[in-house]
Amino acid sequence: MTQIKKDLLEVVENMMIPEVEAYLEDLHTIIEKKEQTEENMEEVRDMESFLVELQNIIYAVNEGKIDDEQAKEIYEKIQGLIKESHSHE
Repeated sequence: MTQIKKDLLEVVENMMIPEVEAYLEDLHTIIEKKEQTEENMEEVRDMESFLVELQNIIYAVNEGKIDDEQAKEIYEKIQGLIKESHSHE
């Protein structure tokens, strides 16, 4: 496996998925307390969809379904998302 694919897997498995899962847990806690808004419900749908996309990336890399150029493009997009989310903190 090439380095870019290893880097992509690492950022997806060790950073993105845990962050999305933690955020989903927070949203589900809000829902359990019956304090949710329509915006929260939309966020849950979006995050669950995003989680599936991340899992599909892992599958595609492991099954050789994406090439290095595609892996690089996805990796760069994820890095952009990370930078954007950290600038909002």
